[in-house]
Amino acid sequence: MTSNPVDPYIFTSDTLPSDPRFMPPLTNGLLGWRVFDRIMHMGGVYNGEGGACHRADIPCPLAVQMKPDKVGRHMYKLDMRKGIFSHTVVTLHAKASQVLYTHRQHSNLLVMEVHLQRLEPSAPPITVHLDSSFNPQSDDITFRKAPDYKEGRHIFGQTNSSEVPGGIRPFVHMIWTPVSTSVSLPSDQSQCSWVFLVAVAETSESAQSYYNTGLVLIATGDLCPSHLRSWTELWLGSSVEVVGPETLNRALIGSMFYLLSAFPSLDESAKPFGGVSPGGLSNGGKDEDYLGHVFWDQDTWMYPGISLFYPKLAKAVLQYRIRTIEGAHSNAQQMGYKGLKFAWESAVTGRDVCPDDLIVQQEIHINGDVIMAFKQYFYLTQDLEMFKVGRGSEVVWGVADYWVSRVTWDPANDEYHIKATENASFFRYCYTSRVRFCFYIVHPKGVIPPDEYYTNVDNSVFTNAVAKCSLRFALELASHLSHTPPPEWQDIADKIKIPFDPELKYHPEFDGYTQGTNVKQADTVLLGYPLGMSTTPEVRQNDLEIYEAVTDPLGPAMTWGMFAVGWLELGEAEKAQELLQKCFKNIQKPFQVWSESADGSGCVNFLTGMGGFLQAVLFGYTGFRVQKECLAFAPLLPQEVDALSVKGVCYLGNKMDWLVKSTEVTVTVRKPAEGSGNKEPDALTVVLNTGTTIPLKPGQSVTFSRQPGQIRKRISRSYCWPL
Repeated sequence: MTSNPVDPYIFTSDTLPSDPRFMPPLTNGLLGWRVFDRIMHMGGVYNGEGGACHRADIPCPLAVQMKPDKVGRHMYKLDMRKGIFSHTVVTLHAKASQVLYTHRQHSNLLVMEVHLQRLEPSAPPITVHLDSSFNPQSDDITFRKAPDYKEGRHIFGQTNSSEVPGGIRPFVHMIWTPVSTSVSLPSDQSQCSWVFLVAVAETSESAQSYYNTGLVLIATGDLCPSHLRSWTELWLGSSVEVVGPETLNRALIGSMFYLLSAFPSLDESAKPFGGVSPGGLSNGGKDEDYLGHVFWDQDTWMYPGISLFYPKLAKAVLQYRIRTIEGAHSNAQQMGYKGLKFAWESAVTGRDVCPDDLIVQQEIHINGDVIMAFKQYFYLTQDLEMFKVGRGSEVVWGVADYWVSRVTWDPANDEYHIKATENASFFRYCYTSRVRFCFYIVHPKGVIPPDEYYTNVDNSVFTNAVAKCSLRFALELASHLSHTPPPEWQDIADKIKIPFDPELKYHPEFDGYTQGTNVKQADTVLLGYPLGMSTTPEVRQNDLEIYEAVTDPLGPAMTWGMFAVGWLELGEAEKAQELLQKCFKNIQKPFQVWSESADGSGCVNFLTGMGGFLQAVLFGYTGFRVQKECLAFAPLLPQEVDALSVKGVCYLGNKMDWLVKSTEVTVTVRKPAEGSGNKEPDALTVVLNTGTTIPLKPGQSVTFSRQPGQIRKRISRSYCWPL
C-alpha cells in the first residue's frame, strides 16, 4: 500500500483490500454504494416487517471492473477532496482510467467515466474490457422492465413488504446507460471518454427528470465539475487538520470525509433525509451492519461534529426525528407510557424495528440522546422557529412527559428512580401472510445502559443523567416559548437519582455495579462529556481510571475517544493521546474504512467510531463545549501535535476558523458571503478566563495566549442600562 506523500486527502494503493468489506463506500446522503459491489442502497428504502426490516438491496449497474487487454501497472485511488474513486492502468502504449462517484450535488445520480489515452502516436487500437457483475434483480424488490428512456435501460419495482402492517412499500425506478463489454480507442484518436449514468428515484417521472439532468450535464461538460464544486464547498465550510503525525491527520480527514458523505447536499437538505446508520448508506442489507437502522449513534456520535460546522445538516437530522413523532408516540403507548419513546432502532416510521424485544423495552436512553441533539442545535443557532413552527417543541416536551411516566418515586430517599421493581408488558404483533396475532411481551421494567453487557438494571447512571438533562432543556424551552410546564418536570430534574459512591468517590454504572467488573464501552465516562455533568476533578479522574481498566479492548471504536476527552479536561494531554491512538487499530487500510472492533469484525464502515474519534479532537483538543450562552473553549495539544486547524465552526450565524498552537490561539471570523440572503449574524466577542475581552470582527483575526475562555454574543452598549 502506498499513499500520496504530499496530499493527505488522497489514498492510493496498487492492490485492493483482500476483504471486500473494506472497499471504500461512495455515498451522498441519498445513494450509497461500495465500490465495485453489485448492490447499492437508497436512503429511506427498506424491506421487511418489524425486526426483519433492513435496507432494500438495489442492483447497481456500475458493478464493473476495468480490465485492459495488455499487462500494465494498476493504481487505485480514493480522492477525498473530490469524492472520487479511480482505477488507473498504465501499459506500454496507453493509460486507461475508470472514475466512479455518487454525485454530490445531484444526489439521485451515480456516475462512471472511462478514459483512454494513447501514449504512443503510432500504436494500434486500444481496448479495455468492462467486466460487469450487474444482475437487475433483488431479493427485496421485484423489478420489472419498463420501456427504454433516451437509450437508457429502465426497471422499476416495489419493496416486497412494508416496515409496519399496511404501511408504505416504496417504489424504486432506475434508469441507466447500458455498459458495453468493452470500449476501444481507434488508432487515429489520441484519447476518448465514455460516461455511464445511473438515475434512481421513487417515481418514473422523477427518474426521467434526474436522468435528463445528467444528460444535460454531460452535454455541457459540467457533470463532474458540478460534483467537484459541491465537495469544494463542503471542505471550505468544514475541515479539521493537524500539523503533526501523518496517521492522525489522515484519520481526521478520512473521518470527516465519510461523515460528510453520509449527510445530504447543502443544496438539497430540504428533501426528506433518512437519517444516519452506523454503517452508512453503503451497508445495512439483510443480516449485516445493523440492517441500516438509525440508533443513538446518529444523535450522540455522528451528529455533534457535523452540527458544529453545518446547522443546515444538523437540522436535517432533527427533522428526521420529527418525522418519526407519530411512531415514537405509538412506541410509548405500546409500553404503557405517556409522551414519546423514540425507537432504539428506527427506519422510516419511527416504530421500533429492533429485532430484540428486550432491547426495545429497556434501552431507553435513546430518548435523552435525541434531546441532546436538539439542545446543541438550539445553543449553536438560537433558532426558535425550529421549535415554534418546526415541531421541535413537540419532541422535547413529549420526551419530558415520557420521563414523568417512566420514573418511580422513592419517598424514603426523597428521589426518583428508573428501576426494575415491577413487570411491564407491551403489545407485539406477529403476522403471517393471512393471519394476525396479538400477544403480550412481558419484561422486567429495567434498563439496558449504553454498556450493553448488562440488562434489567436499576438506575443506569447515564440513562438517569441524560433524562435529567433532557428535562432541564424542556424547562428552558418552555420559558422561551411562554409555555407553562408541568411541575413534575422540575421536580424530577432536581431529584432523579444519579448513582454515586461517596467513599470511593466515583459513579457506579448502575445500582449494584461491582467495581472491577468488565464493561463493553463508554458509559459512565460520558457524564462529563457530552452530558456536561459537573463533578470534581478527583471524581472525574476516578471514573476514567476505574472504567478504563475494565473496558473491553475489542469494544466499539468510539469508546477511546471519550476517554481521551476526559483526560484532556483534566489537563493530561499525553494520557489522552495514548488512548486516542487505540482508535487507529479500527482503521482498515488502504482507504481509511473503519471497523466496529479493532480486530476488523463488526459493522463497517463504522461511522459511529469515526464520530467519536472526531469529537475527541474537535471537543477535546479545543475544549469546545456548546453551552447555553456561549461556546466555551479550553485548548490543549499533546506534544506530538504542533498545531490544530479547525475551519468553518458555525456559531450564531458566524463562520470561524481556529488555529490552535502550543502557546497561542488565533480566531478568524469570516466575512459573510455577499448576496447570500442570510440575516446578519450576531456580533461575537472572546471572553478569556483572565477577564480580557476581545471583539471579533468579520474578516479579521485575533490572537491570544492559549487559555480557557468563551465565545459570546457581543452586547452593544446602546442596549445596556446605564450604571
